[in-house]
Amino acid sequence: MQIGPYKLSSPFVLAPMTGVTDAPFRRLCRRFGAGMTTSEMTTADISLWQTPKSRRRLDLDLDAEPIVVQIAGSDPHQLATAAKACVERGAQIIDINMGCPAKKVCRKLAGSALLKNEPLVAEILQRVVAAVEVPVTLKMRTGWDPSYRNGVVVARIAEDSGIQALAIHGRTRECRYRGYAEFETIARIKDAVSIPVFANGDITTCEKSHEVLRLTNADGLMIGRGAQGRPWIFRELLHGVHGTGEFVPLDKNELRDIMLVHLKELHRFYGEATGVRVARKHLTWYCNNLDNAGEFRYQAVRVDSASEQLRLTKEYFDQQEESISIAA
Repeated sequence: MQIGPYKLSSPFVLAPMTGVTDAPFRRLCRRFGAGMTTSEMTTADISLWQTPKSRRRLDLDLDAEPIVVQIAGSDPHQLATAAKACVERGAQIIDINMGCPAKKVCRKLAGSALLKNEPLVAEILQRVVAAVEVPVTLKMRTGWDPSYRNGVVVARIAEDSGIQALAIHGRTRECRYRGYAEFETIARIKDAVSIPVFANGDITTCEKSHEVLRLTNADGLMIGRGAQGRPWIFRELLHGVHGTGEFVPLDKNELRDIMLVHLKELHRFYGEATGVRVARKHLTWYCNNLDNAGEFRYQAVRVDSASEQLRLTKEYFDQQEESISIAA
């Protein structure tokens, strides 16, 4: 898998998710074999980049190539300016968001709302590609609603504009995350363009990844919610789909250490007060994949100190059998 000059180490990449794929989580997913990770979605309005939230989102992974930053907006000039600013900060790939279904994003005619305006899509992509010398990629959905799946049209516009890879979530904006992802449109997009295509949506197991690759013929898979609480999913996919890498089931001690390292990184990255709050959702996702974790979760998401979160995590694993059960 190649995007511009960058050869990815794996065809399985982490989806950018606001409030999830911060720097600590990206590092963890790369450790388990994610071939590429992308920053959380960042506004193209650079006047807002001085807020603590934006500064953290622009905390780039300068030690891991390719360095990818995702930007969102609806003004072509603003997006081009933001892309140049990201490259000056070290970004090696710029990703444009036309997939976010959130109301606050779509109300500004950004994210997946742009799919309704194909001329504006073309103008944005052309302006951003012309503004930077690094590859530009696009994250999108299959269309605005089930009656208007124009993903093939948008994909062709993207390729003609110089976009070097596409990631397509198998739902329309109207569907948000309801129901099941459909992959027929992704398959038609793959047939219609010559640039790399990542399929995205509902990919949570090796069995599902096999199915999606078969249905779409995609070049790679972008994993989003399937990685929440399961960053080791990339190791499983590499072994299960491509037979590469040694498959070693997680034991109690490895899982304990994964969670402890993640918690410590969150506390360090955000500072204790914010880090503890951010860690609560990650602890909840981990617990969704563990048996007999209800009481641990109940306590761990209510404490206010980093030391208590770490203590409770250690105690939970001390109480488990060696063959701790991890949900598939």
